[in-house]
Amino acid sequence: MKISCFTDYGPLNSKPVFDAFLTSMRHAGDTVFVNKDDGQCDIAVIWSVLWQGRMSKYRNIWQTYRSKNKPVVVVEVGGIKRNETWKIGINGVNREADFGNNNVDANRWKKFNIEMKPWKQTGNDIILCGQHTNSHQWRNNPPMSTWFDQQITEIRKYTSKPIVVRPHPRNHVVIDVAKYKDVKIVGPKRDRKTYDDTDLTERLKSAWAVVSHSSNPAMTAAFSGIPVYVSEASLSYDVGNKSFENINNPNMPDRQNWANKLAYTEWWTDEIQQGLPWNRIKKTLEEKYL
Repeated sequence: MKISCFTDYGPLNSKPVFDAFLTSMRHAGDTVFVNKDDGQCDIAVIWSVLWQGRMSKYRNIWQTYRSKNKPVVVVEVGGIKRNETWKIGINGVNREADFGNNNVDANRWKKFNIEMKPWKQTGNDIILCGQHTNSHQWRNNPPMSTWFDQQITEIRKYTSKPIVVRPHPRNHVVIDVAKYKDVKIVGPKRDRKTYDDTDLTERLKSAWAVVSHSSNPAMTAAFSGIPVYVSEASLSYDVGNKSFENINNPNMPDRQNWANKLAYTEWWTDEIQQGLPWNRIKKTLEEKYL
């Protein structure tokens, strides 16, 4: 397999992850070009599908390969153990990606040592989590302010519970919440020692439910026992609610099968170097995409 791995445009935290991934692909006997393509490569490897800042240069690579029906492997920050584990999937991120994670058992999930808290029936706030509109995942959605308005309008058909609008930490949004009753904007407080860690855990303490298109806060909420309302693009879709009609009595499904599959979407750097995700991804590429 001939691979072109584009490392130059990733964020600073991508370097050790890319280095580990390059090692694993070469150990598997694959031919890997770094930051170049001889025109004959089978796949590209990029970091994220957020076309922002230095990562915006990945957009052309994505479009070039996908227009030729060539697969793109996307590496990005994980959501289970943020900044410790890293997602690796084919042709997208989150539920749009293929992680080769069908037919899995519970053994890997145990390694994450995540406490799956019982579903809550307390809390009062409905938290609307925004995300970055420059992401490929947002391509078919309206401006973020419009999306917030749409969610608030729909929620208000069914409940008067307080609503907290929580924009993405790197995507400023202007929305007139004064026209709604009991709606406020509370922006995330960023941990300046990290890339984009925030006070999400603290905010979730008052949550009745979390609403998200496809971003990681829904996953954190589901681990914490807080019902989630998400789109089909979200990795939390399998345990999420589909309509606000039941916002006062959300579905609270079993989460074990979901967690088992989720565990095979993210990997520690040493596992990446050992080739654990590449062996799985390569097999999936050969069977379905090449």
